[in-house]
Amino acid sequence: MIRKKTIRDIDVSGRRVLVRVDYNVPRDKASGAILDDTRIEATLPTLEYLRASGAKVILVSHLGRPDGKPDPKLSLKPIAERLGELLGEPVKFVGSCVGREVQEAAHSLEDGEVLMLENVRFHAEEEKNDPEFAKALASLAEVYVNDAFGTAHRAHASTEGVAHLLPGVAGLLMEKEIEYLGRAVAEPQHPYAAIVGGAKVSSKIAVMGALLEKVDKLLIGGGMANTFLKAEGFQVGESLVEEDQVGTARKIMVDAEKRGVKLLLPADVIVAERFEADSSAKRVSVKDVPADWRIMDIGETTVDVFALALQDCKMVVWNGPMGVSEMAPFSHGSHRMAGVLAKLTGGGVTTIVGGGETAEVVESLHMQDKISHVSTGGGASLEMLEGKVLPGVAALLDA
Repeated sequence: MIRKKTIRDIDVSGRRVLVRVDYNVPRDKASGAILDDTRIEATLPTLEYLRASGAKVILVSHLGRPDGKPDPKLSLKPIAERLGELLGEPVKFVGSCVGREVQEAAHSLEDGEVLMLENVRFHAEEEKNDPEFAKALASLAEVYVNDAFGTAHRAHASTEGVAHLLPGVAGLLMEKEIEYLGRAVAEPQHPYAAIVGGAKVSSKIAVMGALLEKVDKLLIGGGMANTFLKAEGFQVGESLVEEDQVGTARKIMVDAEKRGVKLLLPADVIVAERFEADSSAKRVSVKDVPADWRIMDIGETTVDVFALALQDCKMVVWNGPMGVSEMAPFSHGSHRMAGVLAKLTGGGVTTIVGGGETAEVVESLHMQDKISHVSTGGGASLEMLEGKVLPGVAALLDA
C-alpha cells in the first residue's frame, strides 16, 4: 500500500507553499465560460487547510494544450476569479510562471493569501521536465504540495521535477486518491468486482489484465463489449468493433475462466440505425442485432443482471461508460449503473469510479456524494489500477 506524507505532516505556517492543482476544467469554446468547476471545488479542503495554517499559497496548473506557447484563450485568469468566489476572498494572479514579476508576487504574499500563476504549459519546458524550469518554479516556495492526481502520471516539471527540489507532500485530494485506488490495487475487499466500459478494448487491455489477477467478477459494457460479443460469435451489425482485438478479447475470456473470474457481457442492447442522437432505436437481444444497425448502449436486462452480480460485493471499481453516454438517448445504461453503485455504497460497499467520462456521468446525476470515491484522474486512475508507479506520486515524501 502506497503511503505518502501529507500537508498534515509538515509545518507550513508562514511559509510559501507551491501547490500543483489540476484546474484543466471544461469550458465553453466560444465564450471561455467554465462549464464545470468540480475540479476546482475538489481542491478547496487542501487550500482551506493551508490558509488556516498560515501558509502563503502559490498555485500552479495547466489548462488545455497550448503546445508550449502563450494562448490568451487558455489563460488561468478566469479560473483564479472563480476560485476567489469559492474561497470568499480574491485570488491574486500573475501573468507568468517564472521571472522577476512572479518572484515579487510570491515573496510579497501575506499569510493565508493565495496567488495563481499563469498556465504552466505556456512554457515548453514544463512537459519536457526541464531541470532549470523546475528550479525556477521551486525558487518561489519552501514547500511543495501535489494535489493534482489527474496529472500525476506525467513526469513534468511542476508534477515531478519540483518534488525533488523541495520537501514534497500530498494534498488532501491526492491523499484520498492514493488511499482508495491504492486499496483497490493492494488491499481489495472481496468479493471484488470491476465494471469496465468505454469505446475500445485496446485502451483497457493493460488494466483488464491487472484486474483479472485481483477481481472475482468482471463486467464489460460500452463499445468495447462489441468486440467481446464478436469474439463470442455474435453478429453485431455495424457496431464499433476493433477487429484486431477480437483475439485479445477471446484471450481475456479464457484467462478469466482459468482464474475463476466470473466475466459478464451484455445480454441485451439498445441499437440504432445511425450513430446520431435522433436515430431510430430499439432494444434487442444480443442474438438479434440487425445487420445494418449499431449497438449504442446496454439494455435493461443487462443492467439487472449486472446489478444482481454486484449484490454480494464488498468493493466495486467502475471505469468507462456503458454506452454512448454523451448522447442522451443512449446514456440510460450508464445512468442506471451509477444508481446501482449509489445503492451499494449506502449498504457499506466501497465503490470507486474512475475519472473521465464515468465521473462525468456520476456528476451529471449529482451522485458523487453517494459513491465512496470519484477519481479526478482519467489516465492516472487507469495507470494506478494497472499497478503502475505514477511519477507525481512517487516523488513525494514517504510516510
